[in-house]
Amino acid sequence: MSRVYNFSAGPAVLPEEVLQEAADEMLDYRGCGMSVMEMSHRSGTYQKIIDEAEADLRQLMGIPDNYKVLFLQGGASQQFAMIPMNLMKNRVADYIITGQWAKKAWKEASIYGKANAVASSEDQTFSYIPDCSDLPIDPDADYVYICENNTIYGTKFKTLPNTKGKPLVADVSSCFLSEPVDVTKYGMIYGGVQKNIGPAGVVIAIIREDLITEDVLPGTPTMLKYKIHADAKSLYNTPPAYGIYICGKVFKWLQKRGGLEAMKEYNEKKAKILYDFLDESKLFKVVADQLLTLLGNIVIDIIHMCLKLIDLLLCDDRLTILGKS
Repeated sequence: MSRVYNFSAGPAVLPEEVLQEAADEMLDYRGCGMSVMEMSHRSGTYQKIIDEAEADLRQLMGIPDNYKVLFLQGGASQQFAMIPMNLMKNRVADYIITGQWAKKAWKEASIYGKANAVASSEDQTFSYIPDCSDLPIDPDADYVYICENNTIYGTKFKTLPNTKGKPLVADVSSCFLSEPVDVTKYGMIYGGVQKNIGPAGVVIAIIREDLITEDVLPGTPTMLKYKIHADAKSLYNTPPAYGIYICGKVFKWLQKRGGLEAMKEYNEKKAKILYDFLDESKLFKVVADQLLTLLGNIVIDIIHMCLKLIDLLLCDDRLTILGKS
């Protein structure tokens, strides 16, 4: 079988070793007589799968005991509403707008309260990360929100914003598990797994315990309350069981490869090969400032490329234009 090179942002490529192991267990998971797709999420067998997945993720990221790990559904976009519903106690929050996903989250939060755009890079098509060292943080803000990576524009926060004591909430979908992270610098980290970890349909939210309370906005549906899912250990209802199972296998695959320090080193080597080529290219131009670019995805200016290609063709003596040599 010939496998293709899959450069999709997500659902993205998964380790072949993980796919093969899952294929071997498809009809009969470790002698239980059924597939993980079929088994009850209330069974002891599945309980072990989800417990191991959480334990391995905690080990990989160094997640402290005072943070809850939640395996949720609804995509990262559902968190745009869940976050203000659960965390916007004063109905005030500050947002840093560095791309379309942060902008969508900010607009959604505006439904539930006062969502301040305290910094933005929209003036230059989100091609840079604004200075966040001294932001006008609202004294009443319940949290400060960022999209730490920006898939469409190829930028990433290299230094986290100064939130002046407010909890930092970060969407890390594109850089999840690509490098080490100090979880204690965040009030909440979350991301869809389909770009770096597993199949589409699972969202992982890592939330500091003091932020998980029964005090949520009036009208918040039961299924959108963090405390409900935390108390039920991600099993309040039927979870995306098979997706979590695959995530667990990827966690073990990462551990075998040396963890997140090793992944960062590996990603830097891959990125350097491509960036070095682009630096020497007359045809391709990276959109973002290279100091802020992601290791996992690189955004190239197609218009620049097309104009350069036209220029090169016009300089070619062999080219015939409009019937004239």
